Amino acid sequence: MSRSSEAAAMKRKRPNMDSPTQGLVDAERIVLDVVRSKKNLGVWVAEVKKEANLAPTIVDKSLTSLVKKKLIKQVVNIQNKGRKHYMAVEFEPSEDLTGGAWYSEGKLDKEFITVLRDTCLKVIEMMKVATAEGIHDFLKKRKVVECTSQQVAEILNSMVLDNAIIEVKSTGLGEYHSIAVGSVCYRSASGVALGTGPKTIGQMASIPCGACPRISLCTPNGIISPQTCVYYTKWLNFEF
Repeated sequence: MSRSSEAAAMKRKRPNMDSPTQGLVDAERIVLDVVRSKKNLGVWVAEVKKEANLAPTIVDKSLTSLVKKKLIKQVVNIQNKGRKHYMAVEFEPSEDLTGGAWYSEGKLDKEFITVLRDTCLKVIEMMKVATAEGIHDFLKKRKVVECTSQQVAEILNSMVLDNAIIEVKSTGLGEYHSIAVGSVCYRSASGVALGTGPKTIGQMASIPCGACPRISLCTPNGIISPQTCVYYTKWLNFEF
């Protein structure tokens, strides 16, 4: 055997001391394999003990050792906070575990939700009418609140349900001139008569007549009429 061949053989036999799993005992390897197999969903201690088929005390010791060696980590499961949940360090917890962007360290971030709601309402009141995308762009450019477009959309939906704002469709006229006809947008609900829900308001506000400055001159057979109105015709075609 040549020297190069002997060197290659020795290299293959020599253990990799840089490997994070180097030096693990058999029980730790079994437990680590179980935890890793669950990927970003993690695994409950009781499930580890069941799948590893080892004595409970050995599983507990292995989990403690693997955490110290930074091969696994304990994560919070918002659905069962009392259960110890483990996950391999190379994975990030799924939203099923953490609750998504509205949770911080396993707790609902009420302060962030309140700040985002109040900020979105102020932007809508300032703009008079705005789309979810427009609100998110405003917040992003001015670095008012750090959030995602999905978070803005979810907050706006909750505000509609709470009657804090109303959802309407753009007519392309008046205050809606910069928003494409038919686009979903939002207005403040302040000043709206009681007893009218956001759905009714949204449907009426989407009709061009509601924003038309000539509405008082519009008659069925007059020069200005629904039959001759281009905007009304476009609205009918879009809606139906």
